[in-house]
Order: sequence, then structure tokens, then C-alpha cells
Amino acid sequence: MTNTVLIVFCSLILIAYLFDLTSSKTKIPSVILLFFLGWIVSRFVELTGIHLPDFSFILPVIGTLGLILIVLEGSFELELNKSKFVIISKSFVGALLPMIAAAFIFAYMFQYFDQVPLRYNLINAIPFCVISSAVAVTSVRHITANYREFIIYESSFSDILGVIFFTIVSQNETFNLYSLGHFGLQIVIMFIISFVATIVLSFLLSKIQHHIKFIPIILLVILIYSISKVYHLPSLIFILLFGMIIGNLDEFKNLKWIHKLKPEILDKEVQRFKELVIEASFLVRALFFLLFGYLMETSEILNPGTLMWSLVIVLIIFFLRTIQLKLSKLPLTPLLFVAPRGLITILLFLSIEPVQRIPLVNNSLIIQVIVLTSLFMMIGLMIFRDGDIIKPQT
Repeated sequence: MTNTVLIVFCSLILIAYLFDLTSSKTKIPSVILLFFLGWIVSRFVELTGIHLPDFSFILPVIGTLGLILIVLEGSFELELNKSKFVIISKSFVGALLPMIAAAFIFAYMFQYFDQVPLRYNLINAIPFCVISSAVAVTSVRHITANYREFIIYESSFSDILGVIFFTIVSQNETFNLYSLGHFGLQIVIMFIISFVATIVLSFLLSKIQHHIKFIPIILLVILIYSISKVYHLPSLIFILLFGMIIGNLDEFKNLKWIHKLKPEILDKEVQRFKELVIEASFLVRALFFLLFGYLMETSEILNPGTLMWSLVIVLIIFFLRTIQLKLSKLPLTPLLFVAPRGLITILLFLSIEPVQRIPLVNNSLIIQVIVLTSLFMMIGLMIFRDGDIIKPQT
């Protein structure tokens, strides 16, 4: 049995790697193929009568690890300098405003058909409003650097802002000056923690001489994230800032304290650390989407009762995205197509307390919206050609 498990596990991960290798050629997002592969495995297990344990409890754990590693991987590619101010500001606004607009539109739609408190509708609406960096970043490696950079910023901000927005709404019965002040204090505390933790982790990266040094750093990153989450702090801010700072050490060489970290040595160690994070990110991401596909039921994918809802939600998502890109003076192609839902949507949905859930939002609706937005992205990237690109207006 042990050998069988190892053979199946290694085979599935190697197939996932093949999907990753060919995605830039086929333009098919690997997430779609991983969903499908996981679903095929579940049907095979069902037909053969093989008894396997319930893996559903593992999904949030793997998803959280994937979110940390994916945001960290994406943050390494972001440049911190004055020339990036325009793209950072546009991506931040592009992540925030459509998210808030979509959340309230969906919440009022749900309330019209299901008479429950607006707050509960808003909690259930937010998962549909977050662009998944896990899907977006890995699907745009072949497009021009300017657009890829915008998508990395936008999807990373979307993940962070989505988690913050969800936390605020789900944990506050009322909204007043006290709750806003409390939230502002949490942001300040998280920035302080991020700054101190980044210095400590950078020091460890440059000073540890033991042959095992990167796994403890990753574990410390996960530990800081998890402890921050226990205290309801916006912990993804730490992941983003840590990756951006150690990935842009050249921008901080004028600061005296940076020289104490021996930047020449640290640069080499950071490069090796990035490589490990990228490899680990691929493994965890593949496991998550394979497992999610495995846990999907055919009836949930093809559920006609939620199909109309999912189509309306997807249409609103891309209508708002069109307005956002027009207002930001960014071309629609290819950016319009890259607004997939995925890992963060699933994690937020699983985080909704049972008492806060509404009947309209269920597994079928979540799965259909994820699949439809990914298919729309796939079609858009298939018809998109790099030669057709016009540089973003600044």
C-alpha cells in the first residue's frame, strides 16, 4: 500500500509539473487541468471502490500554506522604486474599488432573493470579489513584463485587501469610529511586526552557517503569519512586505543598518531562498487544486440551480473590471481577462461561520464561478498575442 501511495502521489505531481511546463504554450491555466485531474482521480476511486479517508479537513491547511508561499513568491518579483509608483497606485485602486463595489452589489442581490441581514450577505459575497494570485500569477508568465507586473501587484493586493475586508465584516457586528480605529491600530501593529520580523529574518539569512537554513526561515514566516492570524491581524501584509524588502535589497543599500546584514552575502542567500520558495509554492499549489478537484462532486459542477447565479456574478465581475481598466487608462487586452477566482475564494468561503452562511452561496456556486472565470481567462489568453500589446499609459 505504501508503494502504491508513493507511485500515485509522484505521478500526480509530475503530471502537474507537465501542466505547468505546457501552460505557456497551450494558454490553458494549469488550475483547470489540476481540477480536472483531481476529479478524474475521485471518479476512479469511486468506480474501483477503493476506501480512502476524508481529506476535506486538510484543504484549508494546504490552502493557507499555498496562499503564504504564492504571495511570497509574487512579492519577490515586485520592484520598489519611484518609477513603480504609478503602477502600484493603479493596481491598488484596481484591487480595492471593484472589490468593494462587487461585494455590495452581490450582497444586495442576495438580500433581494434571500431575506437575511445585509452583513451576512456581505460576508458571503466577499469571496467572489477577490482575484486569486494563485491562479493569476501562474497563468501570465508568457505575457509582457509590464502587464505581468501589474497583475502580480493587483492580485497580491486583492488577496490582502480581500482578507482584511472579510475579517472586518465577519468580526464586527456594527461599524463605527471604534471599529475603524481598532482596524487602523491593527494595520499599524502589523507594519511594526513586519518591519521587525523582516530585519530578524534577514539577519538569520545572512548569519546562519548551518547547512539547513531555509526551511527554518520558511517555518518562522508561517509561524509569524499564523500567530498574527490568531490575533486577527492582517498578516498577509507581513508576507508581502517581507518578500518585497528582501527582494529589493539594492534599493536599501544607502541605509546604515543594511550594511550590518552584509548585503553581498545576503543577496546570494536571498536568491537561493527564492528558488526554494518557488519550488515549494509549486508543490503546495498543485496539491491544493488536485485535492479540491478530488473533493468536487459532478453534481456541484453541473448544478443548473446555481448556473444562472454564477453567470450573473461573472458578468458583473468583468463589467466592473472593464470600468476599472477604462478609468485607469489601461488597455483591456489582455488585462480584462485576468481576474480569476481560486484559492483565496475557497479559503474565505470555508472561513464563513455556519451561522453566517446563506443558502444561495454553496459549493456549486463557488466551483462554477472559479471555473467560469478561469475559462474566460484561458480564452482571452489564447486569442491574445504579445505583438498586439500597447504599453500601459502612465
